[in-house]
Amino acid sequence: MLWLYLHFPYLLLEHFSQSDPEPRPMALISGKPAKVLQANPLAAAKGVAPGQSVQTATALMPDLQLIPADLTEQQRILRQQAVWLYRHVARITLYAPDGILTEAGSLCRLHGGLEGLWKTLESELDRRNLTAWLACGHTPKAARLLARTRQGQCTDDRQVLKQSLRSIPVEHAELDPKATERLQRMGLQSLGRIFQLPDRELARRLGPETCLGLQKLVGTAADPQKEWSPPAHFHRRLDFAEDVEHTSGLLFPLQRALQELEEELRWRQHSTDTLEIQLHHRVESATDLPLRSTAPEHRASAFLALLRLKLERLELISPVIGATLQVERFISRHTPAGDDLFGESDSGRDEAWQHLLSRLQTRLGDGALRALSVQDDHRPEQACQYQSIDTAKTGAAMTRHALPRRPLWFLKAPQPLVHMPLEWLAGPERISAGWWDGERIQRDYYIARLHSGQTGWLFRDVTGGWFIHGWFG
Repeated sequence: MLWLYLHFPYLLLEHFSQSDPEPRPMALISGKPAKVLQANPLAAAKGVAPGQSVQTATALMPDLQLIPADLTEQQRILRQQAVWLYRHVARITLYAPDGILTEAGSLCRLHGGLEGLWKTLESELDRRNLTAWLACGHTPKAARLLARTRQGQCTDDRQVLKQSLRSIPVEHAELDPKATERLQRMGLQSLGRIFQLPDRELARRLGPETCLGLQKLVGTAADPQKEWSPPAHFHRRLDFAEDVEHTSGLLFPLQRALQELEEELRWRQHSTDTLEIQLHHRVESATDLPLRSTAPEHRASAFLALLRLKLERLELISPVIGATLQVERFISRHTPAGDDLFGESDSGRDEAWQHLLSRLQTRLGDGALRALSVQDDHRPEQACQYQSIDTAKTGAAMTRHALPRRPLWFLKAPQPLVHMPLEWLAGPERISAGWWDGERIQRDYYIARLHSGQTGWLFRDVTGGWFIHGWFG
């Protein structure tokens, strides 16, 4: 069996860098007193190096961004990398805080060989601005060790992989510190020298646990792996190296998160109409920023347009240190109908209409848009009522030919007719209803053209009076 391991040496630093439109010098710090653990290329070019004190590092670069090392945060970021990696590989095992193991042998045919899989992963890493050291191995431990020591090769040749493993120095073999010291005193400076000793001798000199670890390394002992499964929902956490004080500064990092959401939805063959965004502050509680679309959507550009409108109306209560994007509602995507002879389709026109509704709803608020809904009542005052967009979409639909002709402009209350019409166009249409609820009407309706040139909807009631109830466009 062939295994592939990805070691992310700068995972936490690169996570913060992805939220900045322009690269900036950063350093990872830890300890008391704080010292530099890692420095990105911009900081390293100015002399910032691991082991330096914070005072020395900031003296070299006054604008250096200091990121506290957080093991829990790095483990969460590692799980985010496993989500996109799962689209290309199978049987993932997380090695917190900076490694991912996957079984590669069964995937070579899918990717056109091991080299095709290797290039696919390298291309994804480049696109995401991530650094990872890749290595193959015929055991999980061997792949991990070769990756962490930067001796990985794109090969499944057992002899080549064994030779690379034998050349690893003992101090980098991740053995127990006491066992490492004892082996060096014995003059065994590489794994190749250790493998020459019999297992019984190793167990006597180093202990059974160290001997078992070496057996797992070469494959003479079983090493079962705990497989990781992707979550049922989409969750992306963004952390900012510098506090964001204006909403315009949130667009770039959230745009990247929306692009990742689009990739996830395309892979799942799903859409969504509900996004939950939270803006995290240093002291105050998080600001909820829900996004609603009137129809299922999967494109990042559509969500970004709604987000721009949302941010235009938002006033930050305090600077933002991070954001979270979460989607729990997934909707199956159906294949759109074919185009007609002229390249047009009902699905395309409906998509444009739903996009307009989503923009208006985001701009004006969730309850601001209402639609006319036809009710099962002959009385004009009761036949059409206003409902929310969501309720109107789920209400009972009526075909166009089933509806009688009605004006586009109804008056709030019927107005007395001053002059009789110039021309009668249609009618009478008798409406007699409402006896069951105490609001009975009995009218004869006509469509007529008045002296002003307008086309009106008129009626005569039981008293013989004439009234105008609406106008046709």
